[in-house]
Amino acid sequence: MDDFTKKELRREVIRRREALSEEERVRAALLLTERIAGHQWFYRADILLGFVSYGSEIDTCGILSEALMRGKKVFVPKVEGEELVFYRIGSLEELLPGYKGIPEPKGDTERYAYPEKNTLLLMPGVAFDPYGNRMGYGRGFYDRFLADKEALQLASIAVGFRCQMVEQVPVEEHDIRPYQVICV
Repeated sequence: MDDFTKKELRREVIRRREALSEEERVRAALLLTERIAGHQWFYRADILLGFVSYGSEIDTCGILSEALMRGKKVFVPKVEGEELVFYRIGSLEELLPGYKGIPEPKGDTERYAYPEKNTLLLMPGVAFDPYGNRMGYGRGFYDRFLADKEALQLASIAVGFRCQMVEQVPVEEHDIRPYQVICV
């Protein structure tokens, strides 16, 4: 699939996501928090590498707060150049607008150091398919981050709204598939 077609797919799925009502968004965020908090990987994880939702993405504040409340070490990404670096947070209030306005940590706390055992990674995305493929925003941040982290690839869950599911996501050789996709 060429870049133009990928752009069209991104545009269409984001349009669908933006069309969701506030009620649908709130219900989905609660359902996602429930699904992740009840997941055996979350239960066993000492560390959560989460992401802070932005724009019309599914709200992850509930699951980040739940992990903090349960005493898990929570790390969220900060874009540094072309890389994602995960920094530990103690509260969502620590976050500041960063790359493209996305809330990020300041970058002055503990950095996630791979390999840490019992780590769960949650990933955002634009589109997902029934084969477990994920299409992000086109910058490849998560593909680069996961490229040399096989154990983390096996403990990764991409999350989103049900309307983000498509028949087939275009896949390239460098794309790294999340181990699971949960769309609510």
